Amino acid sequence: MTQSIPSHPGLAVKKLGVTDLLGKGGFRLTSAAFEDGGELDPCFTADEEDAVAPPLEWNAPPSGAMELVLVVEDASSTGDDPLCHWLVWGLAAQQGKLMEGEVPPRVGKNSKRNSEWLLPEPPHDDDAHTYVFQLFAVDLPLTLMPGATHKDLLAAIEGRVVSAAVLTAAYAREEEDDGDWDDEGLDAEDAD
Repeated sequence: MTQSIPSHPGLAVKKLGVTDLLGKGGFRLTSAAFEDGGELDPCFTADEEDAVAPPLEWNAPPSGAMELVLVVEDASSTGDDPLCHWLVWGLAAQQGKLMEGEVPPRVGKNSKRNSEWLLPEPPHDDDAHTYVFQLFAVDLPLTLMPGATHKDLLAAIEGRVVSAAVLTAAYAREEEDDGDWDDEGLDAEDAD
């Protein structure tokens, strides 16, 4: 099964050199909140006050997998390394899911150095950003402590990936309301 991935060379799936393992054994990652390549709902972004991480679901990985690792990155970010939105590991190597807003027990530091879902917040004047949800099936249980960095996590799974799955979602922020009011309509009402 061939899955398309955005072109940013710093994405975890590319850094780890495992693009040939995408979908191996029928391994897939999906979300009830968006289709692959679809639009990310604002309720999962910084544009909503009570925003949370989106729900994710996966089928059973191929044999040999001992643990699942999730890395979410912004493929539209500039620089050598994409902005990291979420690092999760310690997920059982079986069919499973993360519920909307669920806080997994083993979470690493995002690009803002917080151990949580980093709410997407692309600049208002940018085109839609592409968020890449990358799920890796690895052949050993990780011993990383919660709060590990992106670099630590990738080093821990390098050479250990037996299959991978990718899911993408796009998000663009609406134009900022500059607060200017059209007073003409109000003046006409006041004249009555």
